[in-house]
Amino acid sequence: MRARADLHIHTVLSPCGDLDMSPRNIVRAAREKGLDIIGIADHNCTRQAGVIQELGRENGLFVLAGAEVTTAEEAHCLAFFPTGEALERFQAFLDQHLPPIPNNPDKFGYQVAVNAEEEIVHEEPYLLISALDASIETVEQTVHGLGGIFIPAHIDKPAYSILSQLGFVPPDLTCDALEISPRSSRERITAEHPYLATYAFTTASDAHYVEDIGKVYTELLLPDFSFEAIRQALRQGIPSTSKI
Repeated sequence: MRARADLHIHTVLSPCGDLDMSPRNIVRAAREKGLDIIGIADHNCTRQAGVIQELGRENGLFVLAGAEVTTAEEAHCLAFFPTGEALERFQAFLDQHLPPIPNNPDKFGYQVAVNAEEEIVHEEPYLLISALDASIETVEQTVHGLGGIFIPAHIDKPAYSILSQLGFVPPDLTCDALEISPRSSRERITAEHPYLATYAFTTASDAHYVEDIGKVYTELLLPDFSFEAIRQALRQGIPSTSKI
């Protein structure tokens, strides 16, 4: 079966995420856009993903739970996990490596997690958009050690991407795919960096506002809706990308 996946969505928990990016609004918008799979990727925090995963199950939407990690090199990477236990263990890793810089909501935005009824249940005290004190290699190894999916994010962007920060994708870095932003394409990025032609690619909305969810998506050919099937679909081919 062919599935539409938008694997890069922020929530109200990200300081740059709109306050309308609640679990119910995200799930509703994803279904209205015809998406089958979404990835919840708040900055350096996983604490909003679980509620969205539960709502997704109730509404026929498969939700990958994870985070968009900012490594010590200030490269953004997506990380998704197969179980609640793995997600909790990765959250402990994030808590350990996030610098204790207090958030200023007036300057950066609120960092709150809400329940299904949109009631605030948690507020992150430290600024989530800071870089961890862990290298990209450490993050990748930690993600895969927990059975997760690791995808360097928006690699074509001039800032906060693996190419902007390192200049190349290290050959010993195990990537399940590389994400490109909607403004680029596989053809363009591989013309600029021919060695990347051997990688699988995905594209996603990087939505911070409800109306941006599913503006672009990746088509995956899946035998079933499961974490492992998604991982294999990413690794074994080059998904086609489309705009809604």
